[in-house]
Amino acid sequence: MSFLLVLLVCALTCCGQLCQKQAVECWRRLPPPARRKKALAWLLAGIAAMGLGLLFWLWVLRLLPLSIAYPMLSLNFVLMALAARWFFDERTSRSHWLGIVSIMFGIVLLGAGL
Repeated sequence: MSFLLVLLVCALTCCGQLCQKQAVECWRRLPPPARRKKALAWLLAGIAAMGLGLLFWLWVLRLLPLSIAYPMLSLNFVLMALAARWFFDERTSRSHWLGIVSIMFGIVLLGAGL
């Protein structure tokens, strides 16, 4: 249960970050009359997702020791790299993926201690 909550926190945080990136992209690409409204909508969606993630994070902290829960947030590195590639067509190098695999291995080691 607690691991699922950590995954939920990571997903909400990732969603919030993607909304922030989309707000910046709207601001950069759209003409001035349209960009303010679109960018603000994306920013508000990002704030809502991250705020909800914070509430679930507080719940996680009730269930898990901080020394276990906080390193599990490293899943965000994995999720963000995949999401940036999928949603924004951002490229990543081999060394970047090697780092992500290392993070995943560390998370598996942490999870084995639960």
